[in-house]
Amino acid sequence: MRRATLSLAAIPLSALLLAGCAQPAESGDDKEIAIGGGPVQNRLSIVTGGTAGVYYPIGGALSTIIGDNLEGQTGSVEATGASVENLRLLGRGDGHLAIVQGDAADQAATGMADFEGSPIQTYSLAVLYPNVLHTVTLASIAEDKGFECFSDVVGSRYSIGDIGSGNEATTKQVFESLEIATADVEVDQLGYAETASALQNNQLDAGSWVVGEGHAGITELGTTDDIHIIPLCEEERAAVVNGYGGYTEHIIKGGTYPGVDEDVPTIAVWNSLVVAGEFNEDQAYDITSAMFEHMDQIIDVYAPGEEYLVPETILNSPVPVHPGAVRFYEEQGVRLPQELLP
Repeated sequence: MRRATLSLAAIPLSALLLAGCAQPAESGDDKEIAIGGGPVQNRLSIVTGGTAGVYYPIGGALSTIIGDNLEGQTGSVEATGASVENLRLLGRGDGHLAIVQGDAADQAATGMADFEGSPIQTYSLAVLYPNVLHTVTLASIAEDKGFECFSDVVGSRYSIGDIGSGNEATTKQVFESLEIATADVEVDQLGYAETASALQNNQLDAGSWVVGEGHAGITELGTTDDIHIIPLCEEERAAVVNGYGGYTEHIIKGGTYPGVDEDVPTIAVWNSLVVAGEFNEDQAYDITSAMFEHMDQIIDVYAPGEEYLVPETILNSPVPVHPGAVRFYEEQGVRLPQELLP
C-alpha cells in the first residue's frame, strides 16, 4: 500500500495526537471482532523505545494526558527495543498503544522484512514527526576512510542499530535499496549510547541514528568529539526514495549539531502512533481528541516536533487510519484518501 505524502517543510504548526487501544480478538474465538468493535481498555500499555530516545518521553506525556483527561483510564509507559518489537507486542496483545516508524508499520502490514510470513495489521491514531537517517562517524575516521557518500561504508565496521529497532529496519532497507549486502559490511547491532562509545573507542567506523532531528545523543557526541554526518548522495537518495518503505528526501540543516556546519542531504521516515484494529472506536476518538487538545505536553518533551504536530500530518500515515481517529480528522476538515480509510 502506498500513501499520500506531504513534504517535510510543508506542514504547519500545532496540535497532535494519539492513542488508546483494545485487546485483540481471542485467538480461540472463531468470531472476528470488527475494526473498532473491541471493549474499552481502562489500563493502557504504551510501548515506546529506549529510555534515552524520543519515543519514551512522548509515551510518558501521552500517559499523563490519558490519566488526567479520560475518566477511568490510565496509561503505563513501557521501555522496549522500539518499532519492530512494539508491533510484535501489539500483535500478541501485550501492548495497546505503540509508537513506531512508518517503514516498520508498512513492513508489518505487508508481511515483509522482519515480518515475513507473520504480517501484523495496525491502524494509525496519529502521525507524529519524521525520523531522519543520520549516518554518524567521527571527522578523523571520515577523512581516513574516505566517507563521502553512504555507500562508502562498504567494508567498514558499522552499527545498524539495536536488535528489533526501527533503526535496524530502516538501515537494512537502505542497504537493500542501494544493493549493499550485510556481508559487505562488518555489522554490529548497538543502541545509540553504545554506538557513540564504540566510535570514541575506535571499535566502530560509523553507525545509524534514525531519530528526530536534533537528537540529544548526537549533540552530546558532537560536544566532546569532532563528528561527521555522511550524506546520502543524489543517486543514493533517489534509489531509496523510489524503493520500498515510503521514505522522503530530507536535509539536516548546517548548525543542527556541533561542528556540522554544512547541510547534509539524507532521507526521513514518519513516526506513527498505532493500535490494533479491535481498539474501541469511541475510545480511539476520545484519546485522539484529548491528545490534540493537550498537544503542548507533547511539545514540552520534544520541541523539534512542533511544526509537524498538526492534524494534516495524518496524510503521511503508513497504514490505514483507525475508524475512531477518522471521525476526529473529518471533524478537523482533513480529507483522507481512500487508501488511508479502514
